Amino acid sequence: MSAPPETSPTPNRTPVVTPSRVVAGVCLVIPLVAMLWVSSYSRLTPEFIGIPFFYWYQMAWVFISAGLTTIAYLLVRREERARKGAAS
Repeated sequence: MSAPPETSPTPNRTPVVTPSRVVAGVCLVIPLVAMLWVSSYSRLTPEFIGIPFFYWYQMAWVFISAGLTTIAYLLVRREERARKGAAS
């Protein structure tokens, strides 16, 4: 039988929930909430270059979501680099 893994936390370990991770999580939740709240965009007007609001609103969120996902990624990567630098 193998020995059970150690469960005691190390004293120098930084917390898992950090402000940058919270901001990253919020950046990922915003598009989800915006797309699930259908009543906010289920209409035809205002039109944009002849395209009903329902369609161009969703297409705009494709680009907004890409931007927010990039921000979340950069925040988490920066934190990981800082953590590795502190551990060295």
